[in-house]
Amino acid sequence: MFGLGFTEILLIAVVAVLFLGPEKLPDAMVQVAKFMKSVKKAISDAKSSLDEEMKIADLKEEALSYKKQLDDATNELAGFKNVGINPIEDINEAIGSAKKSFSEAAQEAESSTIATQVEPKQETVTFKKKKKKSKKDSPKENKGGEA
Repeated sequence: MFGLGFTEILLIAVVAVLFLGPEKLPDAMVQVAKFMKSVKKAISDAKSSLDEEMKIADLKEEALSYKKQLDDATNELAGFKNVGINPIEDINEAIGSAKKSFSEAAQEAESSTIATQVEPKQETVTFKKKKKKSKKDSPKENKGGEA
């Protein structure tokens, strides 16, 4: 303890017995032990708080590195946004080109196709009414057994 050997501790004990005497020596040893215990406790508290501060510093450093990565990714995505990747505009352009090609194909088909008449055209349209069968036209059933 504190780099003291056995002979040095023995020398300190002899000097303490000479100065304090046998009556006050036990009380002095108790007080020295209490002092040593409080010093050990203070050192361990300081060490644990220092370790906690180091952990907090490490966590803070790690959080800053994550923040930097997120900022870089955000800037990269903002760069993509400014490049002109816009899906709505791309879709509208595709629809416009499809309409143009469809109208061009329709005009081409119209100019190359000759219409032929399948049936002769009739000037007047007539409908024939179906005749309903009346009771007079239909044969009567024999009720009551008459022949």
